[in-house]
Amino acid sequence: MLVSARLPLLALGTLALLALAGCGQPQQQAAPPPPTVTVAKPQPRTITDYDEYVGRFVAIDEVNVHARIPGYLAEIHFTDGQMVKKGDLLFTIDQRPYKIALDQAKANLALAQANLDFATTDLERARTLLQDRNSTAISKQTFDQRTQTERAAAATLQAQEAAVANAQLDLEFTQLTAPVSGRIGDRRVSVGNYVLGGTGGSPTLLAVIVSIDPIRFEFTFDEASLLRYQRGKNGADVTGAPVEIKLIDDKTFDHKGKLDFLNNVVDRETGTIRGRASFENPKGLFRPGMFGRIRLAAGEPYQALTVPDVAIGSEQVRKFVYVVGPENTIAMKFVELGPLMDGRRVIKSGLAPDDMVVVNGLMRVRPGVKVTVQEEKPAAPPAAPASGAAAASAK
Repeated sequence: MLVSARLPLLALGTLALLALAGCGQPQQQAAPPPPTVTVAKPQPRTITDYDEYVGRFVAIDEVNVHARIPGYLAEIHFTDGQMVKKGDLLFTIDQRPYKIALDQAKANLALAQANLDFATTDLERARTLLQDRNSTAISKQTFDQRTQTERAAAATLQAQEAAVANAQLDLEFTQLTAPVSGRIGDRRVSVGNYVLGGTGGSPTLLAVIVSIDPIRFEFTFDEASLLRYQRGKNGADVTGAPVEIKLIDDKTFDHKGKLDFLNNVVDRETGTIRGRASFENPKGLFRPGMFGRIRLAAGEPYQALTVPDVAIGSEQVRKFVYVVGPENTIAMKFVELGPLMDGRRVIKSGLAPDDMVVVNGLMRVRPGVKVTVQEEKPAAPPAAPASGAAAASAK
């Protein structure tokens, strides 16, 4: 009777254990839905590739102001750093010694003129007497002496005229005027100092003037680029081509000019050639010595596909995009990139116009994964850029 009483209890315990074990079994879960991605077709655009180079601005005219004659500096007629025009008075050297020298030269000239007048009159008198055959008042030798005296007096007069002109010129040189228009630097000598002049020795530097408007920009580029530019122009001269400048604080290439000079030789040591562009500078924004970045078209415009730059992925050194293939399956395409333009990356090769490129949700996909596709609304076409205002080449 005792055994039979325990059997129901064992059976109940076994059922309870089985029930608990059944509760611990995992239930089969439903598969997650495919990730949703946004796709868009590549947009075609007309692209111009650009090359960029670093260079600096140089003045068309740069003049070191020196005195032509020595003397004490009497006056300064400008403010350091101001704009001056050609012919503006800059410095005055003490004029008193040169005025005295001019007066003395004029006096010597008057004396020479008087001597010439007397010699001319004396010669004419001798000529009259010599022509009178009945007169013996003058000999042929005396006539020749008076002729020589008249010629010497004429030569002396000519020398004194030159001395007066030289003294007048020295007096004019006491006032130094601006030889070119531009911005003058600071004065190098104060009033009261003795300045050396002339072309020999070491004349005193008084100031430096640089022209401002227009201004030039000099840069160098390699021989291969030169050949590419020339062949792109069918062998024509590339001077006159439009160029653009960006200063160190500029976001875009806003300043436009033109290429006006290429050097006639390629440097043998560096394999580069010097180029020069000119720019209008009415407000004086550009200054000689200032650095900038110049760009010019690397070739003729061409048609290319563009995608949002966020759609570009990287695999080591290669670039790729994800595209949606048959049955909404993700595939990877390796592409060759071009410049970045208005937030869109130019694709030079590797992409077809009908490809559906993943532009949003890249982190949720990988090749072979099925996705739910949501097509992006096409953006309005951008306004046509101004001449030469395309994006710079990616380097």
